Amino acid sequence: MNARRRYEILLPLQFNDGSAVSEHLLWQTVEELESHFGAISWDSQVVRGIWAHEGVVHRDNNTRLVLDVEDSQENRAFFTGLKETLKQRFDQIEIWITSYVVDVI
Repeated sequence: MNARRRYEILLPLQFNDGSAVSEHLLWQTVEELESHFGAISWDSQVVRGIWAHEGVVHRDNNTRLVLDVEDSQENRAFFTGLKETLKQRFDQIEIWITSYVVDVI
């Protein structure tokens, strides 16, 4: 099996103003990723965060999407572009996407 990389995406459950994100936006994102990569997982628990931007403290409730994909420049470029799309889609200052190498047995 080729080297794999896990990408984890924290998607907000509320917009920065505190209003709820439509489930439609979440499902749209999940379905696009499943269509592109063939599989996706996500946590049902809420991932909470707190951070500051320009003197304003934000308290977040997020869901975590998890994708294990081939470790390639093409996939990294895909997620780099996806980040900008998600920032616009969810009207966010930032979208946190992390990645690391995984060993699938």
